[in-house]
Amino acid sequence: MSSESQRAPGRVPDFFVVGHHKSGTTAMYQMLRRHPQIYMPDMKEPEFFGRDLSRRAAAAASPDRRAPTYAQSRPRSYAEYLALFAAAEPDQRVGEASPSYLASPSAAGAIAAVQPAARIIAILREPASFLHSLHLQMLRNHVQSEPDLAKAIAGEDVGCGGEGRHEYLGRVRYVEQLSRYHDVFSAEQVLVLIYDDFRSDNQTAIRSVLRFLDVDAEVPIRPVDANPSLAARSRALDRWSHALRTGRGPFSRGVKTTSKVLIPQRMRRRAISTIQRKVVYASAAAPEESVMLELRKRFKPEVESLSEYLNRDLVALWGYDAVDPSSE
Repeated sequence: MSSESQRAPGRVPDFFVVGHHKSGTTAMYQMLRRHPQIYMPDMKEPEFFGRDLSRRAAAAASPDRRAPTYAQSRPRSYAEYLALFAAAEPDQRVGEASPSYLASPSAAGAIAAVQPAARIIAILREPASFLHSLHLQMLRNHVQSEPDLAKAIAGEDVGCGGEGRHEYLGRVRYVEQLSRYHDVFSAEQVLVLIYDDFRSDNQTAIRSVLRFLDVDAEVPIRPVDANPSLAARSRALDRWSHALRTGRGPFSRGVKTTSKVLIPQRMRRRAISTIQRKVVYASAAAPEESVMLELRKRFKPEVESLSEYLNRDLVALWGYDAVDPSSE
């Protein structure tokens, strides 16, 4: 533990939703923070304990990454991090959700150092579907330039300074990632959810989390379908709306400067977000099945290992029993 951690006063979170992106973590965060016995800050994904990953790589799939001040607003010191939880009531469970913590090699140990009693929640998704959805989010966040998933993975072209492999294939090391948490926390402190369960029976899944956190599991919480996978109707229109939102380019800077005088910032961002949601983006098309099959061939050994690790047949649940890695 650093001297900074020892000196900084404040409330350390009791629980952490550690990931993955595009696996229900945003919906989980939004639902949990509605519970009166739980406090989670307005800032989703503080990412404080995942700083061994670059800010850009860690944030690449975050729905908040589209905001121009994403990186600048994140806590830079332990004191700033603890300040996020200052408004929590003494009897509330305090938590945060940073999906990059699951991929981070150091986050588990860093969390254990400051909160050895922490409870950890991880959500895992079938690998090929996970990467397809992740790729769409990266395109939407403009940290990915290659619209073809197979080419993006093959070329590792994610615009993250050579860290592209981590952004895709490296994220599907589920057993290794979970092991880091089981190395520093007891089995009773780690809850692993499967995305399919969360999607098919949202209420049962959220109540299992509430029981895990030792809060009232009977409090009614409305289901949330957050951060759906979307694709741009037009890449040109997408680039234009992104430039307008971030103020890049002479035209967008002029519009932004004028709108600052006429329209409050919150209303301006809301208007641009509405345009993006209703005009720029649409529901994503189904992925190319041949690409998904190749990904499933690649990840079948990982799914088999994860099934054994969790003592659950994910091979059958995710359809990997029909996948033959040796077939052409």
